[in-house]
Amino acid sequence: MTESRCGWCGTDPLYVAYHDTDWGVPEYDARALWEKLVLDGFQAGLAWITILRKREAFRSAFDGFDPRKVALYGEADRARLMADAGIVRSNAKIDAAIHGAKIWCEMTDNGEDFSAWLWSFVGGKPIQNNWTSMSEVPTTSPEAEAMAKALKARGFKFCGPVIVYAFMQAVGMVNDHITPCHRHEAVKALAR
Repeated sequence: MTESRCGWCGTDPLYVAYHDTDWGVPEYDARALWEKLVLDGFQAGLAWITILRKREAFRSAFDGFDPRKVALYGEADRARLMADAGIVRSNAKIDAAIHGAKIWCEMTDNGEDFSAWLWSFVGGKPIQNNWTSMSEVPTTSPEAEAMAKALKARGFKFCGPVIVYAFMQAVGMVNDHITPCHRHEAVKALAR
């Protein structure tokens, strides 16, 4: 008997593994949340599988997505990143990642918990949806629109409501595994 999955992951082994182990699992680590937000920003205009295939190269190129290190990047780092064929080479997206790291550091230095701030948009716990088919799953929500607006107000880039909703799905702020999917109940059980 084969397990039922959300249709978006298809049969690509990397995509299936991501769906089965990562997507929708509640993430509370501030650094990991920033990494996923940056990667979702790099995905703008591209398929997620493209970013997923480059994720390890991104991690290497961006010093493990350590915001403290990325915030110090200068012109030499920008040039190095633009020359790195292992990642998506976009001046605007690279600049957005560096700028976002600086904002993350400012928030942290001012005593703000990036994770708690992001999770506040969903009341601190995952929204448990009960979609029965992929056609029911929305591309944004009022919570995503509020988070996108707040991120932009802070100065983050590549964080419109659709990107933010995809981020919220990925980090488990929203459980959008459809109910026939074998991960729906498993992810639901991970909620704090």
